[in-house]
Amino acid sequence: MTRAGSDPELVAARRRYWRANLRAIAILLTIWAVAGLGCGIVFVDVLDTWSIGGFPLGFWFAQQGSIVVFVLLILVYAIWMGRIDRHHRKELARIEAASAASRSEGERT
Repeated sequence: MTRAGSDPELVAARRRYWRANLRAIAILLTIWAVAGLGCGIVFVDVLDTWSIGGFPLGFWFAQQGSIVVFVLLILVYAIWMGRIDRHHRKELARIEAASAASRSEGERT
């Protein structure tokens, strides 16, 4: 009988969970970097052709936009991780049910 922590299916499920988690973090950090650095510094000349509230868009992104994007990304992260967590809990419940069924099958024989 194997320990629950060493069950290959459980280990694979945990690996998939962390891979999904790290992928979400990498994507959101990339978006934040592009919004904060790209729009506020690199693309400022292009963005300054438009204005919001009388301020050039490049200035707006440098001062406010990256903060707004960051707050929105926190919301997106919370929703995204909620979905990943729900999927992971379902997967763990399925693995546990299959493991319990195989244990009870083994005890009957």
